[in-house]
Amino acid sequence: MIQILIRDLKVAIRAGGGFGLALAFFLIVVVMVPFSLGPDTAVLPRIAAGVLWLGALLACLLSLDRIFANDWDDGTLELLATAPLPLEGLVAIKALSHWIVTGLPLTVAAPFLGFFLNLPGPGYMWMFVSLLVGTPALSIIGAFGAALTVGLKRGGLLLSLLVLPLYIPTLIFGADVVRRGIEDLGPNTPLTLLFAITAGAWALLPFAGAAVLRVNLR
Repeated sequence: MIQILIRDLKVAIRAGGGFGLALAFFLIVVVMVPFSLGPDTAVLPRIAAGVLWLGALLACLLSLDRIFANDWDDGTLELLATAPLPLEGLVAIKALSHWIVTGLPLTVAAPFLGFFLNLPGPGYMWMFVSLLVGTPALSIIGAFGAALTVGLKRGGLLLSLLVLPLYIPTLIFGADVVRRGIEDLGPNTPLTLLFAITAGAWALLPFAGAAVLRVNLR
């Protein structure tokens, strides 16, 4: 499992379309929002949490279709399916690799990009915490969606349509954690729900993704 993880990380870094593309897209979204709102900077602190979370969510979508696509194209996925490693573990490793390459850099970068949106002081810590808890859910949900659409031509659009509705609870509770932290309302409840979504997704979706891969590999 560790060897597959290291291999996927090396491939993602060599391909150049992982964290670099996601961070560039994230930066563009954050920088463009103040320009679209005009000179009324008082609006920015109120929408900063939602914009940062939405930008991170959309940035995660960019590389989802490559989670299984390369291994499908060169036949590696069929070999991995016959290896001693169960497909459930393969799905989990692929999702972990995606999170390390995409979700983790976005989590680290989000508090710094908060300066562009005048994010209030307490929001920086809660933004980091909420993304650290929530982005693993985005990766494992994306891996499940990638397993559903693997092998389909132009499956990227279909993958986005399938995954986006599943992302909505994570987006809602993630942004609410930051909003409640800023307003000193106590973010424990949405943070607990966000953690529950992540834990539940990682407990269930590797099995669902493996079942879908078995169907697609027949």
